[in-house]
Amino acid sequence: MRQTANNLQILIDNSEVAMRRWNSVGFDDRAAILQRWAKQVPMNIGAMVNYQCTNALQYVANTELMPGPTGETNTLYCSGRGVFIISVQQGITKEAIVGQLTAALVCGNSVLLCLDDEQYAQQIKQELEQIGCISGVITVVNITQLDGLVNHPQTAGIAYCGDLKTTQHLARQLAQRQGLLAQLVSELDSETLVVIGAQRYCLRFITERTRTINITAVGGNATLLALGSG
Repeated sequence: MRQTANNLQILIDNSEVAMRRWNSVGFDDRAAILQRWAKQVPMNIGAMVNYQCTNALQYVANTELMPGPTGETNTLYCSGRGVFIISVQQGITKEAIVGQLTAALVCGNSVLLCLDDEQYAQQIKQELEQIGCISGVITVVNITQLDGLVNHPQTAGIAYCGDLKTTQHLARQLAQRQGLLAQLVSELDSETLVVIGAQRYCLRFITERTRTINITAVGGNATLLALGSG
């Protein structure tokens, strides 16, 4: 049991390191890598990849400049949340898996891919790393470790497609655990994919941040200082 916990910690730590590198790549470059992958997979899978990338570029890729009152510049931008678990109920379509995976990746997260079909998970990992995805940003994890991953305080969230009972179980796990507040991104309709197919689905996988740059000499706006000098 102790060895299993240690292995899980190493796995998540490595995924966090890969996430920071992947997140720094930028939306345009991440989308370009995923869109190259879309050309190599079956048409229906490729369409889902392109759809998620297009939505992310439209809704979360742009930055917004917010000038500060004392001369600094504040840039509002979107960033990945961290390490995301991707899992589905057995028998769920590949479009659902790929939709979840693409949305998480294009937004800058690393992914712990936890599927019953481990062979397909390994195939996805290999294909994406061959076309430029950073090594370690996708980690294939055996389905038996799902509970341990969900309960771990460092995972940022889980995207799950499947039945209501499992979704409720995952929600309770996340609510009871310690550490980081985690996101549950659930899809209950495995046929029409109303959640995964929504244009703003990518918003579930990002967090907003502000970058501040002080461009004044004394930490204040010279014009404002002059106005206040009498």
